[in-house]
Amino acid sequence: MMKPATALTMPLFLLAASHLLDVPLEARPTVAQQADPSQSKGAPKELIESGKTLFQQQCAFCHGRDAGGGETGPSLIDSELVHHDKAGSEIAGVIRIGRPDKGMPKFDLSETAMAGVVAFIHDAEARNASNGGRRGVLPSDLQTGNAALGKQYFDGPGRCSTCHSPTGDLAHVGTRLVGLRLEQRMLYPNRAKTKATVTLPSGKSFTGEIAYDDEFTVAIRDADGRYRSWPKIPSVKVQIDAPAEAHTELLGQYTDADIHNLMAYLQTLK
Repeated sequence: MMKPATALTMPLFLLAASHLLDVPLEARPTVAQQADPSQSKGAPKELIESGKTLFQQQCAFCHGRDAGGGETGPSLIDSELVHHDKAGSEIAGVIRIGRPDKGMPKFDLSETAMAGVVAFIHDAEARNASNGGRRGVLPSDLQTGNAALGKQYFDGPGRCSTCHSPTGDLAHVGTRLVGLRLEQRMLYPNRAKTKATVTLPSGKSFTGEIAYDDEFTVAIRDADGRYRSWPKIPSVKVQIDAPAEAHTELLGQYTDADIHNLMAYLQTLK
């Protein structure tokens, strides 16, 4: 039985950290905005431990307890921004100024707290590198396929073009989504909206996003946001349009070559 979804909330710092992978170089803070030099790699153990405590309290739900990626957030130890950060200025600057265009608010940590968080992230990055590990998916990982064959799959066996357009909903997707985010969106499009068209005995029909659906009742929200519901009886016809189901069906059909080629093609849509 399906129930209407309930919105979840999360600490502001999670929103801040989740955008570390998205920040273009030109949006990063200037030298004048740099953090204290004490926020550097090779920081004192006490500073790292204090940052670890704060990070695990505020950020572990999304980014994992070791900053290697969690349920909904990207890995920070594979972030290019973190890799190029030298004295805390890159990370601290992004957290402090926010990304309003991405829905990320400003977040004001004390100098000591910020230094600890930055030190912990860099320590996690260093530990991962020393172990020879890399847990994220980088853009280069998704460029090993053949883009031309990926386009053929998109237009042919994959049936992607029946719902998607490289000049429509997928325009610039290779810029908007990078690395693991692009692969996740293709394989598990959890933002795809399921719609229903309900046709009454009179012939009048209503279409909208499904707001509720079980074995007895179906409800939608129409284009005006109005909630409408009907009993599931033989005289009421319900047609479901669930675009995510096509992706689910393909999970059992993809070959490794299909995925690599398709990802290579999607990255050409800049």
